[in-house]
Amino acid sequence: MPEVAVAGFAQAPNVRKTEGTTNGVEMLVPILAEAFAATGLSKQDIGFWCSGSSDYLAGRAFSFIAAVDALGAFPPINESHVEMDAAWALYEAWLKIRTGEVDTALVYGFGKASAGQLRRVMAMQLDPYLVTPLWPDSLAIAGLQARLGLEGGLWSEEDLAEVAARSRADAANNPAAQLSGTVDVADLLDTPYVADPLRAHDIAPVTDGASVIILASEERARDLVERPAIISGLEHRIDSPVLGARDLTRSPSTAIAAARLDLDGVELAELHAPFTHQELILRRELGFDDNVRINPSGGALTGNPMFSAGLARIGEAATRIHRGEAAKTLAHATSGPALQQNLLAVLEAR
Repeated sequence: MPEVAVAGFAQAPNVRKTEGTTNGVEMLVPILAEAFAATGLSKQDIGFWCSGSSDYLAGRAFSFIAAVDALGAFPPINESHVEMDAAWALYEAWLKIRTGEVDTALVYGFGKASAGQLRRVMAMQLDPYLVTPLWPDSLAIAGLQARLGLEGGLWSEEDLAEVAARSRADAANNPAAQLSGTVDVADLLDTPYVADPLRAHDIAPVTDGASVIILASEERARDLVERPAIISGLEHRIDSPVLGARDLTRSPSTAIAAARLDLDGVELAELHAPFTHQELILRRELGFDDNVRINPSGGALTGNPMFSAGLARIGEAATRIHRGEAAKTLAHATSGPALQQNLLAVLEAR
């Protein structure tokens, strides 16, 4: 089976609000052009297209159909869609290339979170019979998770603020970041709670954005980019959606996925942690020490476009290999409440 590589990546600026429609076309058109220009490909060279988005977020049925306008629906294309973060669309496209059906694929994700009240929209992913009718919003659930860790002595509020401060400092070099700059930990701790014990800096900002990744077989990728980022391992695991049935201070699905992969020699990791304490959970499950650099892009805390932030973590990790800044990286994407689903991808230069 052919190896698969990330050959190109582009993302729209992460912003609090765009004036465009919820179908993502306005954000996608320029970054599709950017990805094609960087790889020298055109629409006719793509064997398979796969997207990630959400009808709940867009507020319309089959919203992804309208996004196909950004691709050009005629002549007909080989296209698919997942109702999840586009990192899972990448998983589908990766399989298409691995089976030899195509040798190139384009994956994209988009979300206009500003169009609704995101913290309530996310309640729609909960148990529709017992939990969603109570309307616990996403910040409240994350607050419960953070409180359990505080009471268990796993982290402190200062630990969380340090994650936020480091993320914003790293994002200063990321032109797509929504939040960036130098902030003082003491100043962060002096701000009011939003969902006790979480403050604003502990929570990823509401973000509109989109990302595009071009995948290719290893052989084809070497014609497109000098240092392809080979996906040497890809794993997806799921924990129970029942919040009371698992220890929310742990992420067993992340640990199980990591155990199936070779993480030796990973130099940096892009972790999809929409809350500061979730980065600490993921680091613990992955067994990373201070020698592994975490989220050099700033991560989701500096820009969290729904349904493309996970894909962006893969793109950011691949870009470090393209630039020669790392030889082995890890990318992570999450979906569901309190780190319920987790996908890990190991990328390497060969």
